[in-house]
Amino acid sequence: MEMIIEMMSYSFMVRAFIVGILVSVCAALLGVSLVLKQYSMIGDGLSHVSYGALSIAVACGVAPLKLSIPIVVIAAFVLLRMNENGAMKSDAAIAAMSASALAIGVTVTALTTGMTTDVCSYMFGSILAMSGEDVVLSVILSIVVLLMYIFCYHYIFAVTFDESFARATGVKVSFFNTMLSVLTAVTIVLGMQMMGAMLISSLIIFPALSSMRLFKSFKGVIISSGILAAVCFCIGMIVSYNYSTPAGASVVLVNMCMFILFLIIQKVKVLK
Repeated sequence: MEMIIEMMSYSFMVRAFIVGILVSVCAALLGVSLVLKQYSMIGDGLSHVSYGALSIAVACGVAPLKLSIPIVVIAAFVLLRMNENGAMKSDAAIAAMSASALAIGVTVTALTTGMTTDVCSYMFGSILAMSGEDVVLSVILSIVVLLMYIFCYHYIFAVTFDESFARATGVKVSFFNTMLSVLTAVTIVLGMQMMGAMLISSLIIFPALSSMRLFKSFKGVIISSGILAAVCFCIGMIVSYNYSTPAGASVVLVNMCMFILFLIIQKVKVLK
């Protein structure tokens, strides 16, 4: 308890917990639909696009979040359209865009500012990378993502499981697929500073995969994923503070341990 009180005495830790919990919950909720739609790697692809955009922003002296959010949203929209039109398979499109964006980011950085700490922190995550303005913007956008997800829950459920049936019943499948991609893009950009481009996709994948081990209903998986994401983030931050390990990596390792635990529990239940 004393350690937690000590942690919260630092303003940057308070900012990290506020933004981290909100972003983790957003990523977990969106991750359930993305995993079920076999589109989970979009997180990895968009995180690399975000890295490219952040590199350009740092090189040009522009506020990183303000530049990267619209660019990543456009990238998400392009990926979705390419998949819907059959122009390219989703995995190939994500791989191509991911590699291209990463190459652009590294090249821009090398030609301008060099591999500075600011850009590297976006690659691997850093609590100290968040300014007061970033926190305010992140909190506002995270709340918007959560509210849109809650209000559109039934439509997201329909689109996730059976697009053909949803379309037949009058649901605007294309609109809600686009909305899902846009919300994912925003969440990834917000989480980049905490987790880094290499680790942010884990926030989308692990809570959903863990919850699916024990829960079978969509609502059960959603609720479990949200709670699990928040708990894992908090434990990861405590571990990071206590053992001086990187915050992003600590959160991912806690998520991995939870997945293994849930998997063991599932196996035990099956044996019984």
